[in-house]
Amino acid sequence: MFGPYAALFRVEGSRQFSSAGFVARLPISMMGIGTVLLISQTTGRYALAGAVAGVIALSAAVFGPLSARLMDRFGQARILRPFLLAFVVGVIGLILAVRTGAPVWTWFLAAVFSGGLPQFGSLVRARWVAVLPAGSARQTAFAFESVVDELVFVAGPPLVTFLAIGVSPAAGLVAAMAFGLTGGLVLAALRRTEPMVTGGGSEHPGFRAVMRPGLLVVSLTMLGAGAVFGSVEVTVIAYAEELAHPAWAGAILAVYAGGSLIAGLAYGARRWRRELAPRFLLAAVLFGVAATMLLAVDSLPMLAMVMFVSGLTISPVLIGGTALIESLIPSGTLTEGLAWVSTGLILGVTVGAALSGPIIDSFGAQRAFVLPAMAGLSTGVIALAGSRWLVGRGSAMLAR
Repeated sequence: MFGPYAALFRVEGSRQFSSAGFVARLPISMMGIGTVLLISQTTGRYALAGAVAGVIALSAAVFGPLSARLMDRFGQARILRPFLLAFVVGVIGLILAVRTGAPVWTWFLAAVFSGGLPQFGSLVRARWVAVLPAGSARQTAFAFESVVDELVFVAGPPLVTFLAIGVSPAAGLVAAMAFGLTGGLVLAALRRTEPMVTGGGSEHPGFRAVMRPGLLVVSLTMLGAGAVFGSVEVTVIAYAEELAHPAWAGAILAVYAGGSLIAGLAYGARRWRRELAPRFLLAAVLFGVAATMLLAVDSLPMLAMVMFVSGLTISPVLIGGTALIESLIPSGTLTEGLAWVSTGLILGVTVGAALSGPIIDSFGAQRAFVLPAMAGLSTGVIALAGSRWLVGRGSAMLAR
């Protein structure tokens, strides 16, 4: 299984940019929780904490495609540094505003800048495309980066929680800022693997040209998947607390991520005969079916089993979706296209987490599993509804 992955890192420079991308991505899973912990521990106002964290997520959804578009035209190194500066200023400003009791509007202003961190998963995947020939190796690289994404979301939350509770309310955000800045600067310094740029003098094809139907379908599919991720995390924690076994929540979520990690490694190592688009559609349908299994949960052991099975369906959807992008968008806009996919995920996670709380409060955690089940079902439906714009794409470049 690991032979194809070992071959990836024999490519010159791949170890460096993939490692830097991992470090730079850690804030993705740390900023939201770190913000909630900082504000709630300082003021006790959880609603305000959630609102500020939501602004950070929405800001990231806006700035992600914008920074990616600029990087496609002017290069990653040139654009990374000013966005990193805005991110650092935002995080420092947010910490100072909260800790000094500054007016609340300054918290939201700082949150806007805190969401300016570029979507490093898109940047790293664009580098893999730049250094690898078209074919199976690229999909293996995308599979590896999906596994890295899983590691980010497994490692980030407990780390930021430990720092915020055990060291200082602001320590989690300080660590997130350090990871983003360090990883980003290292990536910016690795010029030899930087993708070619379209040039500042050339005209951008425009939003409509980039957001073609196929890219819209994939992005909306990721929106549904993100809603599953955001809602299921909150609901699992609430369900475990309802049954008086809160310690189960962390283990069950780890099982969920572990299933995805195993599936991602296996998916990337396998030599597939079926074309990429049909595989993506099948993966989206299986993802939806697995999510509906949550409706049958009536105990924590059963929830753990369902979560593991559901986890096995995650990576094929994420890998297939990102691998399709290159064939769906105009030349010279790859980073932007990948960023739109990430934006779909971010918005989905934000919406799913926001909606799950009121449902849990009103109907209880067990009934709240309806939300991730319906979000998962919508993922499969959206992919199938848009299949006419996907089938036949990506077969020349990435099918095996």
